[in-house]
Amino acid sequence: MAVLIVDDNAMNVMVIQEMLKRAGYDDFLVAYSAKEMFGTLREKSEGQPIGASRIDLILLDLMMPEMDGIEACRILQTNDCYKDIPVIMVTAIGDSRKLAEALDAGAIDFVTKPINKTELLARMRSALKLKGELDWHKERDSRIRQELLLARQVQESVLPDPVDAADVRIQAYFQASEALAGDLYAWHKIDDKHWAIAVIDAMGHGISSSLVSMFIASILKESMRTLWSPERVFKELNRRLMGLQWENELIHYYCTGIYVTLDLDCGKLEYANAGHPPGYVFRADNSEPEMLCVSSAPLGMFDKLNIVTHSLTLSAGDRLYLFTDGILSSFQGEEEAQLSQLASLLHQAGKDTDSLEQLFACKPLDGRSDDRCLVTIEVLKGGADT
Repeated sequence: MAVLIVDDNAMNVMVIQEMLKRAGYDDFLVAYSAKEMFGTLREKSEGQPIGASRIDLILLDLMMPEMDGIEACRILQTNDCYKDIPVIMVTAIGDSRKLAEALDAGAIDFVTKPINKTELLARMRSALKLKGELDWHKERDSRIRQELLLARQVQESVLPDPVDAADVRIQAYFQASEALAGDLYAWHKIDDKHWAIAVIDAMGHGISSSLVSMFIASILKESMRTLWSPERVFKELNRRLMGLQWENELIHYYCTGIYVTLDLDCGKLEYANAGHPPGYVFRADNSEPEMLCVSSAPLGMFDKLNIVTHSLTLSAGDRLYLFTDGILSSFQGEEEAQLSQLASLLHQAGKDTDSLEQLFACKPLDGRSDDRCLVTIEVLKGGADT
């Protein structure tokens, strides 16, 4: 435990040093002014991570020339490297207003001169105990941040790369609300003319929803390859989600999702929507967009789920948009009005893709933070020739 003694009076410093030595403290440093204190802190903080310091406690004299203890304490609180070092103010002044000002400036405690050894050591033990607990929490938080960063990298690694083929172009726009996301998108090339695309939104936020999302991603990877069709894939997802056992029976995790298959040879789109916001199909002839509306309940809520699939024709130049409900938070009004505004923006996006970038740059109007995901699919010439 390193203690920094700051006092312009050499006799006071000697007295405190002797008290600390006799109490078993042998790691302490001395500064005779606030300026010298900051120099010592800078020296001891070199090479340390931000927010870390080799000084565990500062015994700071209240009355010093040039800069008093209160002002020095305020400056300590503005520096991320020093603000967590506990400061015990040492003062000969009995003015309660001055002491209150010192505590407001960031000092956690005070002792009065002449210093009582028992009182000083008791207050130091209390301050050092708090510092030890704070350091433990900071170290734990640092580990958690590192683990979340790794988890996010793993989560992002399962997301597919954009597709720019001769007959179809697929791209995703994605923004997580937190370190980890509950939204998920995936696509799989069945063969040269057949694709499967899914957008999933797991309930909740943070670690729990991200774990559910990763669980779903592992199921999707296999089921999109082997089962392919919307009905069979969604039934498999529902079965596996219902098989999860939760310790808290009051907490039940589920997800919404939309899943489409493209048959570019026959010019056909087949889809199922499990409680998810509708997708949009914009036609090359600029006719009114068609909505891929809800056709079943969310996945993971009921053992038996009736999955209804629907089909649409596809032609070269048609554009398909799939998204999660976080996208709607950028628009005003109720859901119907939000969908209408989104449709207008997506129509414009067919001519100017910058509007999609601007959509993700906007902050949610409702003030809530949610994952935002948008997948665009464009059928090119040579695909869906009819």
